Amino acid sequence: MDNLEAQNDELHFNNRIPLEELKNAVAAIKQQLAKVIVGQEDFIELLIVSLLANGHVLIEGVPGIAKTITAKLFAKTLKTDFSRIQFTPDLMPSDVLGTSILNMKSSEFEFKKGPIFSNVILIDEINRAPAKTQAALFEVMEERQITMDGHRYIMEYPFLVLATQNPVEQEGTYALPEAQLDRFLFKIKVEYPNLDEEVQILKSHHSRKQVMPQDQIDGVLTPENLKKFRAQVQEILVEDKLFVYIAQIVDKTRNHPHLYLGGSPRASLAIMNASKSYAAINGRDFVTPDDIKKSLAPVLRHRVILSPEREMEGMTPETVIEMITQSIEIPR
Repeated sequence: MDNLEAQNDELHFNNRIPLEELKNAVAAIKQQLAKVIVGQEDFIELLIVSLLANGHVLIEGVPGIAKTITAKLFAKTLKTDFSRIQFTPDLMPSDVLGTSILNMKSSEFEFKKGPIFSNVILIDEINRAPAKTQAALFEVMEERQITMDGHRYIMEYPFLVLATQNPVEQEGTYALPEAQLDRFLFKIKVEYPNLDEEVQILKSHHSRKQVMPQDQIDGVLTPENLKKFRAQVQEILVEDKLFVYIAQIVDKTRNHPHLYLGGSPRASLAIMNASKSYAAINGRDFVTPDDIKKSLAPVLRHRVILSPEREMEGMTPETVIEMITQSIEIPR
């Protein structure tokens, strides 16, 4: 019995992949953001998971609950370039991607890069720009490149898009098409703080005086370390029965009576990649069913569409995702 316990301890502590440095980096990011951001632990953890999984994030919530400031401060913890684009109804694709201008000295056209050429890009109120401008993001978000005047421009590593939108105000907004939504790894819903957190927000803001929030945040993660951590995440072990579990869940979204549209294979891949990131930040070199369950709502909520009848009844995608999860046996 003692030998068995010793073997279990050895299995527990000796990961195939050295994840200690990754765990420390995650803790350092959380520590930096805690200087300014009160609560929002799930929001911050999802941002870190998406960073390790190399996926873009759509952040939804009412105005004033720190969507934009959290995304900005998160970007500040990375030792990379940062760019912010405010989407408006009159924004053109060239305002985002860049445009060719005539160089009077050489009499040749030169490409002037737009604000999308950065490492972390915060797109504020993405649903305010018309379809033409939203479509300009399709190639760059999926392939990390843009094609302009027959030339291909590769984005520098890393490349991460954080986009915000307001679910309440519909006037002057353009709903994102399904093809665009599918390019986001996660849709994060940011909720109001609870009473204690709101009191803490007031105290924190009061004690900060004139100090700007971004001046309190230090960069703690370099692109080189991020590349190494992402490579480690790719090596996380996923058992065959968990591949089946993920596939069963996504397949059920395609045949569920409450859903008009289910998840695509891209959704399955997103769940797998997010689960591997969750395992890594928890110091494990293998995925568990709990890692998968944590990933389901943020990965699927923007990829499934409720049937009109259920939508009129006030049902939410999260409710259906939970119903599907409950109906499938968890692998042991």
